[in-house]
Amino acid sequence: MKGETMSGGTTVGRPERLRDRPTPIPRPESLRPRIAVSSCLLGEPVRYNGGHSRNRFLTESLSAYVDWVPVCPEMEIGLGAPRPTLRLTTDDGPVRITTKDRSADHTDAMVALAERRAAELPELEGWILKSRSPSCGPRGVSRYRKDMPVDRRGVGVFAAELAERRPLLAIEEDGRLNDPVLRRHFVERIFAHARLRALFEGGWTPGELVAFHSAHKLQMLAHDPARYRIAGRVVAQAGARPPAELEREYAEVFSRAFAVRPRRGRHVNALLHVYSPMARHLDEIRRLDITGVIDAYGRGEVDLDVPMTLLRHHARGEEIAYLDAQTYFEPFPAELAPLLR
Repeated sequence: MKGETMSGGTTVGRPERLRDRPTPIPRPESLRPRIAVSSCLLGEPVRYNGGHSRNRFLTESLSAYVDWVPVCPEMEIGLGAPRPTLRLTTDDGPVRITTKDRSADHTDAMVALAERRAAELPELEGWILKSRSPSCGPRGVSRYRKDMPVDRRGVGVFAAELAERRPLLAIEEDGRLNDPVLRRHFVERIFAHARLRALFEGGWTPGELVAFHSAHKLQMLAHDPARYRIAGRVVAQAGARPPAELEREYAEVFSRAFAVRPRRGRHVNALLHVYSPMARHLDEIRRLDITGVIDAYGRGEVDLDVPMTLLRHHARGEEIAYLDAQTYFEPFPAELAPLLR
């Protein structure tokens, strides 16, 4: 690590002081990610039976930090609530979405709606869709041949078309958001995407892109070290390539990196990257304390928040601006953290 130079010229061996910190990255609390969501999850009575599937995490926790864009594919193609039950059918070819009695086929209308919605809602950070729905379910939807279920490996027609047209967006279902690991990953992705959108919408200079990429180093290393390095090579071309072209390439690499769910081993690697530049400023007792906590996290004995809190405390105490500016320490509003466990 000694003398390692980061994108933007920050030398890890010579930590910057707070007065020298680079172009600031938007604070998480200043961002409002825009999330499209199945209307029924917000409590709208649009289900096939006239009811809803209100999700408490979305309506009571996440709502304070994001802006919702409600979507109900069935209602938008003209079906009412209540309405006949829909199914994914696989009788003699591609999957279709039909009524249970096969009296109506809504596949073409659903595909056209997904294409239109993907084009109309470009400035989104993600989608949250209703699980197991023949229109919205991103995975695990029952498929039928004749009147018999074939398997539960289907994807809702609207969700499938949406994923094909907007492959870089975070798409999640309500059921999986009950898992704290998946919930945290989704929230981390939408705030990372919101920071990137804020950078590109405001007009950027090569120096600002370098600062943005440098601030995300540790967070990206925890997700996808290979794509962090690829993104760095894209950033190195800032000023030498057309801005719009470079934006598209960087956004793709950045988004694909954050799509990878971080594993414990990669978090340990990122934590050691945090520890290394501050170690020379600490006495032996504090060094052993930090490495002991990192080891305990690596063994699964403590939560990630324990070494993160300790490291951030020392980064601030030593006024190491490079570390204090890292999005890894606060990838989303601090008030959200307890709600993601």
